[in-house]
Amino acid sequence: MKVVLDACVLYPTVLREILIAVAREGLYTPLWSDRILEEWARATAKLGPGAEVLARGEVARLRATFPAATMKPRPEIEARLLLPDPNDTHVLAVAIGGHADAILTFNAADFPRHLLAEEGIARRDPDGFLWELWSHHPQVVARAVETVRAEAERLSGHPQQVRALLKRAGLPRLGKALHES
Repeated sequence: MKVVLDACVLYPTVLREILIAVAREGLYTPLWSDRILEEWARATAKLGPGAEVLARGEVARLRATFPAATMKPRPEIEARLLLPDPNDTHVLAVAIGGHADAILTFNAADFPRHLLAEEGIARRDPDGFLWELWSHHPQVVARAVETVRAEAERLSGHPQQVRALLKRAGLPRLGKALHES
């Protein structure tokens, strides 16, 4: 399954690290464009000095880990698309050009399901997407989450409970499922 990762799902560190970990395990193939990666890197500047530099390092790591994930701009596709926010047409164009099955985003209003369906693409929210992957591959997803949780704990110096960490990351359904399993 090919999935375009919108900039808004790359921005939160915990979410990004879980998504990348399960992609490394082969549960899906991530796609993005230089523009999506740039939007994410620029957005981190508001986190304070040095945040954008760290994000650009992460961008380089993603490009090296997934060299085939970066889709080239497709202006001929983008020109025919109409979305509520014209600034998001490039994301849909990446999905179409990359033969993606879905766009993973928090921005439901900017990607109406009926418009994406016309292109054969689904809109997925991160929590539902990761929960579905967990339901088919519980050990793989649980291992990825545990690795991210342990790193969050190491970096913060404070205990990090899985359910609370995932809730803060916008993944309450996955957190509940892991807590109850």
